[in-house]
Amino acid sequence: MKNGKPHATARWRRLDRPGEDTCRLVEEPGGWMLCGHARYDHGGQRTALDYLVRCNAMWEAQSADVTGLIGGQEVAWRLLRGPTGWCLGDGPAALEDCVDVDLAFTPATNLLPLRRLAFEGTEEVAAAWFREEQDGTLERLPQRYTQKGAGRFAYASPGFEAELTVHPTGFVTHYPGLWEGAVDVA
Repeated sequence: MKNGKPHATARWRRLDRPGEDTCRLVEEPGGWMLCGHARYDHGGQRTALDYLVRCNAMWEAQSADVTGLIGGQEVAWRLLRGPTGWCLGDGPAALEDCVDVDLAFTPATNLLPLRRLAFEGTEEVAAAWFREEQDGTLERLPQRYTQKGAGRFAYASPGFEAELTVHPTGFVTHYPGLWEGAVDVA
């Protein structure tokens, strides 16, 4: 990050189980970076994951790296967006229509569509949804964001709806039943 300029740091605590997450938003040449550290209980196993998400200047995700420990077992995943979609590790490319990456274990990646979209009415996007299950899974997740007022957005994905409170930086500060946090601006 020696060439990057920090813009904000978000800190959250989990509401549904023990856990916390911290993420820094950094501007770097040609784009942005989310650099975070999530610590939480995952199915009875202590989990400590570090993540790095890079996106271009238009807030389109380009890659994500997730490393750490789940129940004492080391894990490392690389997600890469190419011309034919997203790859998880050395797997085949898929999910060509997904501009965003959504790391299921953190609210940090909601920032990408929130920063990119115009938010006049309703915006629908598709994300490459990464879950830290077993060897990691990557699937298409349709998402809908609807502006409800200053700093308030309705979020919907299949089987889930919530009203999010969003800081002017784009970080979610309240995700009902899941996360609550605050943002420090650099």
